[in-house]
Amino acid sequence: MSDESGSDGRPADRESPVGEPVVRADPAVTGERADEAVGFDPDDPESVQLAAETVRSFAENTVGSEDHVYMLRGAAACAALVRGVGSYKAAAERAGGDVSVAFIRKWARVHDLPQAIRRHVARGTIAPTAAKHIARVSGDDRYALAWATLEHDLTVREIRRLASEVGDGTTVEDALAERGHTFGEMSVTLPPAQYIELRRRASIENTDPDDLLAAALEDFLDA
Repeated sequence: MSDESGSDGRPADRESPVGEPVVRADPAVTGERADEAVGFDPDDPESVQLAAETVRSFAENTVGSEDHVYMLRGAAACAALVRGVGSYKAAAERAGGDVSVAFIRKWARVHDLPQAIRRHVARGTIAPTAAKHIARVSGDDRYALAWATLEHDLTVREIRRLASEVGDGTTVEDALAERGHTFGEMSVTLPPAQYIELRRRASIENTDPDDLLAAALEDFLDA
């Protein structure tokens, strides 16, 4: 697992223990299915065996391909199995069947994504297959690709190409610009009174509403 963090101390990787169902067990995200959350303990032999069985089932069963929570559980099993047996190769051998090293590596990386991104995967707003490609990049680029997916309704194919370009050294901002998208652009709906006052102050101060909002948000986040 990578230990690289984003700027400003943002966690770019998983902070909670490997295999722990932090997101899957949260009713605010998964509703009644939170009670079904299965955790995997890489230090418990029986749990590692359950992870191995889950990984094989996950790799062979395409029925749940549209079930985001199911796929997060599979990703957790992949990560816990790797941690439990010590390597991707050993994990693939332990799972058996047609489970490949590449399969386990890709899904273990999804489990390693920061919680803020995994929550969107569980909600269904970021497809697990898109998350696999987001997990290929590191640091703040993970957040950048994830939020760009939400703002611009990017397809899995587009995310895959963007991840490849970013991996080759292109910035997310430049990669999006080449496709006609503005990085950091989002739509905000304000209560009428706040909207009127924001526009009024921006006009008086000869600035853009975006700049005022950015300054106010910076003060709020620094508080």
